[in-house]
Amino acid sequence: MLNWKFLVAWIPGVPIGIINGIIRNSLYQPHLPELIAHQISAVSFIVLFGIYVWFILKWLNLNSVNEAVVLGLIWLGLTIAFEFLFGHFVVGHPWSKLFHDYNIAAGRVWILVLIWIVSSPSIFYRIQHQ
Repeated sequence: MLNWKFLVAWIPGVPIGIINGIIRNSLYQPHLPELIAHQISAVSFIVLFGIYVWFILKWLNLNSVNEAVVLGLIWLGLTIAFEFLFGHFVVGHPWSKLFHDYNIAAGRVWILVLIWIVSSPSIFYRIQHQ
């Protein structure tokens, strides 16, 4: 059965991402090439989201690594759905722009953010339960 806390715990990831984007757009993107700003932004999101996950796991009170894996998979699905549905239908970005950040060969590192979103719950669960 799906734990409602898994869904609720995903929601703060949205403002974390928005705040991270505001910081990027206002502080360092005007002074750096866009690709470098994108890469820095990905790393800063990973750090901010990691801090959030570390603390939220205590509230979620997971029972196993498997439960942490399920949490990460749910968050991954929600993130991708939000990115594409909100990005296309609300913000109006074309599909090509949305898929652009998945081109790791072009230096786009968004995929690392997604890997972190799916793996951080199980990584931090293991650390907290050693």
